[in-house]
Amino acid sequence: GRETARRKRAFAYASRGSLWHRSLYPNASLQHEGAMGGVLSDENQFEGDEWLEGKRRVLVTGGTGLVGKGIQDFIMQDEIAQKEEKYIFLSSKDGNLMDLEETRAIFQRYRPTHVIHLAAKVGGLFANMNQKVEFYRENVLINDNVMECCREFGVEKLVSCLSTCVFPDKTTYPIDESMVHNGPPHPSNEGYAYAKRMIDVLNRCYNEEYGCKFTSIIPTNIYGPHDNFNIQNGHVIPGLIHKCYNAMRDGTDFTMWGSGTPLRQFIHNYDLGALTVWVLRQYDEPEPIILSVDEAAEVSIADVGRAIAKAFELPPERLKFDTSKADGQYKKTASNAKLRSLNPDYKFIGLEEGIEKTVQWFKDNYETARK
Repeated sequence: GRETARRKRAFAYASRGSLWHRSLYPNASLQHEGAMGGVLSDENQFEGDEWLEGKRRVLVTGGTGLVGKGIQDFIMQDEIAQKEEKYIFLSSKDGNLMDLEETRAIFQRYRPTHVIHLAAKVGGLFANMNQKVEFYRENVLINDNVMECCREFGVEKLVSCLSTCVFPDKTTYPIDESMVHNGPPHPSNEGYAYAKRMIDVLNRCYNEEYGCKFTSIIPTNIYGPHDNFNIQNGHVIPGLIHKCYNAMRDGTDFTMWGSGTPLRQFIHNYDLGALTVWVLRQYDEPEPIILSVDEAAEVSIADVGRAIAKAFELPPERLKFDTSKADGQYKKTASNAKLRSLNPDYKFIGLEEGIEKTVQWFKDNYETARK
């Protein structure tokens, strides 16, 4: 039963001591993009147990995307991460997580004690509608391989990232963690949404059967540096930042689609990085936790546009709304009551400040930014 499973895992941890010394990185240094919180390099790999004492080794899948960059920004300024943790940020170049043997090889190589799982097949509305089978199958394969390797290798804690699209299409607001399975998701991305929902199911199953500490986070709308600023395929804030940049450059109007009345909650990727690490360290329930700004911080898309125009110092009269275009869903309010009950004092970056930082980053990195 569960006690036997716990003993097996305890044995896996105890065995790890000898494995540390046998699983030297064949010829690699970890000084590639994203190895942080005390960089591992060829010189100090496994120099005896005193160096490893008390260190968490955190493997971040999909670590070079928007959320991974937020985690990187946070841990560079966090004392605990610098002293007690080692982070390895994987990109797709490090291996194909849809392949179980390649996933095992990654776990064998890095021997993580903790995993933050961000990797996923993602895409815009059009791709989700037209490739539901691929979005389901590829994400299920990735998630299954990562979760099973976490069990096999005795990982102490796994935090996976879900999305608000897992919630039922027809629901009441504000949405909270208890509603995930209360009805079907929106048909447009049901392949992706059901694959993500299965993470929540398996978190509970692995916990019950094997005693694994697996959990998940559900962020609201994320924005920040390193986002995809493509006007057609990017999310609302980065798309509008790029649009406003073009308007400033060309001396034209900054035209937003729709009336600007829909309301959204936006979380800066630095805040999401900080809270994801907090979940890794502090939150042990298998049930998901919504990571979002407070309901009171919900803003209209028009206010987002005004904040972007202000950051670019665009004259207000050049901000226009094309009301012939559709608005989309009016609101998708999420409750962060669970987060606030456990972490009441966390101070979020305000939207205006967050947009200023993101605009500045986009200007500074225009040539290399994803767009």
